[in-house]
Amino acid sequence: MKRAAVATAALLAVSTLLTGCQKEEVEKLVAPLVADVQETPEAEEMEEEQNPAIPEIDDSLSIEPGAKIAVVSKSTKGEFWDKVKEGMQNAVKDVNTAYGFKKDEQITMTFEGPDNEEDVESQINTLDAVIAENPSVVCVSAGDMESCQAQLEAARENGIPVIAFDSNVSDTELITAFRGTDNTQIGKYAAYKLGSAIGKMGNVAVFSAQEKTESAQQRVKGFLDNIANYTDIKVVETVYSDQVDDMKAAMKEVLEKYPALDGVFCTNANVSEMFLEVNKNNSENKVAMVGVDATSKQQEAVKNGEELGILSQNPYAMGYQTMWAAIQSTAPKKEVMIDKKVLLDPAWIDAENLESEDYANYLYN
Repeated sequence: MKRAAVATAALLAVSTLLTGCQKEEVEKLVAPLVADVQETPEAEEMEEEQNPAIPEIDDSLSIEPGAKIAVVSKSTKGEFWDKVKEGMQNAVKDVNTAYGFKKDEQITMTFEGPDNEEDVESQINTLDAVIAENPSVVCVSAGDMESCQAQLEAARENGIPVIAFDSNVSDTELITAFRGTDNTQIGKYAAYKLGSAIGKMGNVAVFSAQEKTESAQQRVKGFLDNIANYTDIKVVETVYSDQVDDMKAAMKEVLEKYPALDGVFCTNANVSEMFLEVNKNNSENKVAMVGVDATSKQQEAVKNGEELGILSQNPYAMGYQTMWAAIQSTAPKKEVMIDKKVLLDPAWIDAENLESEDYANYLYN
């Protein structure tokens, strides 16, 4: 089979599995990819059996009664993180129900972290504190993929399994599993959508979350790799929020430097919402924008025509899968095989499917 056909078939399979849309809708989504494969996100051949977005609870495992799961998130504020937490809480509830745990036997979880995703120091301090309390499992979304090495080593020395979620760590040998989104695919699909929207020519910029976060790195790389297929599009600036004193000011500087800028890709919710404010006040030129994570503000921007569309994650499923992997890790290793890495595909949200119930899990509110 030719690579183009394989990639298209794989995209069809992934879209059907993870977005829940009808066959006709999926074919409509994939149709432009068939016509112009080199510009579209590549996808590997799918295995016959896929991990469902919400896994079934296996009540035959000898999981630890009364297990305490400590979650240290990159942030605790924002609609995305609220959905992640909700998924985790419901996984705990479902396991307690499935196993019939009562009172002291019930599994519990805590959910801590800084208010700001860029406050890596606070996250590390929190991680130190929870490891000192010797929980059954630690779940972590790393604000800086390099910064928590010592904490991960301490967890291993104390026999505490670690499940990474959303943003991975650099030394994956120190974690039991990772649950997140295919962030490279987010970047590739953003390049395809933005490139097509501006007529496959012009100048674009990338505004990203912090450079030391794995998810941001992968989204930027995916975008840059795929936008390079458009030989008449030039990426004039790539700006990371942790590399500037004021991200909004940096955005304004880019718009002033390139008054005819055609498009931008913003790699997370915070940066996307910042640019919406800046672009709204840019009377000279309204720049085409693709964002990430369908927050309430971005949904409104899509409705108003201020944003082309959003590559959105399924944070509820991410949280649920993270917690289930954490709980599984308390069972004897001989009883369970935990997938080392599970990636959920993003969904493209625009004016056509914004009101569709099929995409409800990708809309944050």
